[in-house]
Amino acid sequence: MRIVLSLLVLTFSLVANSVNAQSTLYFNFKGYTPTGLAGEGAQLKRFDGLVVRDGKVAATGDAETLAQLFAGKDLKRVDLQGKTVLPGIIDAHGHMLGLGENLMQVDLREATSEQDAVARVVAFAKIESGDWIIGRGWNQENWQVRNFPTTASLDEFLSDRPVWLTRVDGHAGWANSKALEMAGISAETVSPDGGEIVRDESGQPTGVLIDNAMALVEQQLPQKDASYHRRALTAAFDHLVSEGITGVHDAGVDATNLAVYQELAAEQAMPVRVYAMLSAMEPALPELLAAGPITTADDRLTVRSVKIYTDGALGSRGAALIEPYHDDPNNRGLLVTQPGAIEDLFELIIPHGFQINIHAIGDRANRIALDKFASAFDTVGGRNLRHRIEHAQVVHPDDLERFAELNIIASMQPTHATSDKNMAEDRLGKARMRGAYAWQTFLQQGTIVAAGSDFPVELSNPFFGVHAAVTRQDRSNQPEGGWYAHEAMTLEQALRAFTLDAAYASNQEELLGSLEPGKWADFIVLDQDPFAVDSAKLWRADVLATYVAGEAVYQQSSQ
Repeated sequence: MRIVLSLLVLTFSLVANSVNAQSTLYFNFKGYTPTGLAGEGAQLKRFDGLVVRDGKVAATGDAETLAQLFAGKDLKRVDLQGKTVLPGIIDAHGHMLGLGENLMQVDLREATSEQDAVARVVAFAKIESGDWIIGRGWNQENWQVRNFPTTASLDEFLSDRPVWLTRVDGHAGWANSKALEMAGISAETVSPDGGEIVRDESGQPTGVLIDNAMALVEQQLPQKDASYHRRALTAAFDHLVSEGITGVHDAGVDATNLAVYQELAAEQAMPVRVYAMLSAMEPALPELLAAGPITTADDRLTVRSVKIYTDGALGSRGAALIEPYHDDPNNRGLLVTQPGAIEDLFELIIPHGFQINIHAIGDRANRIALDKFASAFDTVGGRNLRHRIEHAQVVHPDDLERFAELNIIASMQPTHATSDKNMAEDRLGKARMRGAYAWQTFLQQGTIVAAGSDFPVELSNPFFGVHAAVTRQDRSNQPEGGWYAHEAMTLEQALRAFTLDAAYASNQEELLGSLEPGKWADFIVLDQDPFAVDSAKLWRADVLATYVAGEAVYQQSSQ
């Protein structure tokens, strides 16, 4: 007790030295924050008073005590009317440009069939005047007839304008005949390495292209210049702050996108903190690495990691598996980047001190990633860079403990489990589910799990992710009891995965991720207390206000 009291006195003495500066006391709320070190050693703190000074947390604790400590004519007081305060949410894996584009294109996420998807595209085409009709979000696994769509259904209504519709996971695309013609795709076209041109029984392209084959059409799309990037990123910013997201790890940024980020940061026009992962496919990657890490003074933009792709996605059967697909015995998935090229990238990236964040969904892809990390640590080093496997979705049981042994962070997206539950067993069979979506297994062995959404593959709302993490159910609370519920997180673990542990995954836990003195005052105000409601209602949390560096970047109009 004497030690605790001494620490409190020290904390108060430090903040008392700055009480003459402009401070804001937030009071009359229920506050929760993880504190201390990231991972299972963190402690959940409850508080009802928060003092912010110069954009950072000056103190948290009992509101009355803080009011006395900071009493003075310059103390501003804000009554939060009994609501709940949490640290700002950090989405550890999203795609900012993709989200912005999604907000500007036809959204097929809610389509219930191929015909319904076509109808939505036709309706969009009536109001969209561009040469191309572009959209995203279809998922045949949510349709009654769970087959890939075809050009024929699009051609019936849209034959004179090229159409390109990306699958929800971004690992397959659906084109009409006009788009295939412009891309030069015919029955004679050979599928590229790491990709597939899906064909019918007669060998004709069906209109669906998987992984690296998508580039054949995407090379024909209108050029995305800096102005386009800026509009898309701005739309994404506005959307995310309304959902309580104050930080995003942007998974795969090219040189154009990076330049726009730097412009926005210089203009102080970034309401969301971005930890940008350079795309390994960027031709200028060697030059960008040689230029060194980027960190702005206000920590709104940080660049010191690289995103590498290993395989595709499970839904499109592009995830690379050790054994064949349970529902496709002749298919083991696709390697988007070959092992030799991955090794070359490791040798290029690590000496520059950049973190590697490698996309791996299937068990073969995860094993390759782990093998390459182990080999690189022995040859070029870099073990201390907090490397990550993005998704770590299906891991062979023999490889689970290797995450802890190699100090690899599992960057995972809880809503993937609840979205995939209708098809994962079909793809894998029950035996391989032991190492799939294994959040609690990772946590129990001491592996840091950084949570995200993978937007726009999934919806960006972080409380959908918190709900999925805790219940292992969809938002209809199915299946009863949860899907492989033994891998569910506790609410405290889920909150930490979206805050402090996500900050740890970007080497920023001393700046972000919790409401502790000295850290940036990034916090959100909710209409409900997640620790007081039934877990089935976690996804219903409504964000009333979002603050970044102590400034309101979003407030509901009724506030």
